[in-house]
Amino acid sequence: MAGDYRKYLDPETVSRLKGMELKARMVVEGFIAGMHKSPYHGFSVEFAEHRQYMPGDNIRDIDWKVYAKSDRFYIKQYEEETNLKAYLLIDCSASMAYRSGDRMTKLDYAGLLAGSLSYMMLRQRDAVGLVTFDEKIRRYIPPRSRAGHLHILLNEIAAQMPSDTTNISQTLHEMADRIKRRGLVIIMSDLLDDPEPIISGLKHFRYDRHEVILFHILDPRERDFAFPREAIFRDMETGEEMTTLPYQIRKHYANAVTSFSEEIAAACRQSNIDYHPIDTDMPFDKALYAFLAKRERLY
Repeated sequence: MAGDYRKYLDPETVSRLKGMELKARMVVEGFIAGMHKSPYHGFSVEFAEHRQYMPGDNIRDIDWKVYAKSDRFYIKQYEEETNLKAYLLIDCSASMAYRSGDRMTKLDYAGLLAGSLSYMMLRQRDAVGLVTFDEKIRRYIPPRSRAGHLHILLNEIAAQMPSDTTNISQTLHEMADRIKRRGLVIIMSDLLDDPEPIISGLKHFRYDRHEVILFHILDPRERDFAFPREAIFRDMETGEEMTTLPYQIRKHYANAVTSFSEEIAAACRQSNIDYHPIDTDMPFDKALYAFLAKRERLY
């Protein structure tokens, strides 16, 4: 697979695969194939007991000290509860349904990124939870690390349909109040809302000492407004329409988007939040590398 792994990191290629579990697995395995060493380690688990090695067990879990003493293979088993609890927050508001050309929608990209991160973290025995939201929390699945939890998460991600308006800050504040134990909070959103309340919600997590990663997902046309002809633009959340010639406002629009992103980025830097702008044509490995870089700093 090492020779063709990049095709599993291309959003358009991945979008044609059937099934969220297959897509997440192919992205993660493609990502691993492109690396010189394993990108994750079981550093968040606690040893519980030994059991005899069985065919199919991961050889990395073999206790070689026990083997040296007994000449038999034994596997290290771990406690179900881990030191890390991760919370994936996915914006499912109507604006996340936007896409230009043959690209994935922002929601599809966010869902696949969340699925890949879930797959990766659960393989290293971290506990992963899921929150889907629009103007309120739709579904909250608490973090678990046990077998079968990945299937629950991926099914829920795959079932999401974009609808309603956005109230990002309300969700952030509500989740910050719910999470009692320090954890890792990963947010995936286009952030198309008032920036000040969003920043307030992000700071709420940091006040409670959670680690925060923010993936700001936009379609490339939402950044550059490079539409070729006069068109009617409709707000996907309010239904409001506007007719314009894109070339007349392209520069001012792009400046406004840049200014908005820079405001969010500056607030994140100030609060020690990892801010990662992503376009939906970006290969998944860049997003995964950003996540892993954060994990390296955590441990």
